[in-house]
Amino acid sequence: MRNNRFRAVVIALLAILTALGGATVASASGTTQDIACERGEVCLWTDPEFRGTTYRHTLTDTTVGECVHLPVAVDIRSFVNLMSRHVTVYQSRECATEGEFDTYPGGGTYVPAAPYVVRGFQVWD
Repeated sequence: MRNNRFRAVVIALLAILTALGGATVASASGTTQDIACERGEVCLWTDPEFRGTTYRHTLTDTTVGECVHLPVAVDIRSFVNLMSRHVTVYQSRECATEGEFDTYPGGGTYVPAAPYVVRGFQVWD
């Protein structure tokens, strides 16, 4: 019993360290999946678990503090923040605070299942 708990803790820690160390995510089954997202990018996927169509943004195509409106037909269900800056995701395409919104720290935040459909985001200084 004690060995099973220890093994579970070790597997969980390795999964966390792997996710923080690069663009690889460890799933509950212990397998890994490569994610096409580089340091300095915010990457968004139309499906959960980093699947579907990918949208990649950097500071070269995003103005800090301004709302990035995703196209009308695009609904995001998973995302990664590998920028060094905080990113706020919004349920609203206009980045309105009347809907759901949350801010995620930079440096390696992986969200395999967004808590709501994301339609806009902002990068902060």
